[in-house]
Amino acid sequence: MAPASAQAPALRSTAPDRLEKALGLLALVMLGFIVAALIKGLHDWPAIPAVIWLHLATIMTALALTPVLLWRPRGTPGHRQLGYVWSAAMLLTAIDSLFVTTSNPGHFSPIHALSFLTIVLVPLLVISARRHNIARHRRTVRGMIIGALLIAGFFTFPFDRLLGHWLLS
Repeated sequence: MAPASAQAPALRSTAPDRLEKALGLLALVMLGFIVAALIKGLHDWPAIPAVIWLHLATIMTALALTPVLLWRPRGTPGHRQLGYVWSAAMLLTAIDSLFVTTSNPGHFSPIHALSFLTIVLVPLLVISARRHNIARHRRTVRGMIIGALLIAGFFTFPFDRLLGHWLLS
């Protein structure tokens, strides 16, 4: 009889590590800042274009699902279903952001590079999950959360952009 280690490959833990716990928490903090900004900007809502409302709705969906997906059991049917919703929200956010040019009318800003990257990465994320390439899937998720959610999200607050104007004025 072969040793147990030769019978089955070692399973990598899918439990959240410290980075994933922190990323989930930061996603909730970002979501909280957006909600606070929206509440403070209530009087301006009628003047906001539909493309920005779509952008906010999709990004808030992704931010709300991030800790759920990172902190709860993975590989379950629920994780897969919510993962598809998160992926769709991220893809729609990236595509929609290409039409949000209010701070530089008619032109892309440097932050739009993250949108193009997200449009490429979302299908790769889904493919890696479907192929059970957990390491690649996990790296891609982490990178997208850090870059497309948190860094891009941070840049919605300074420089007198809409959410920053609402939150900080």
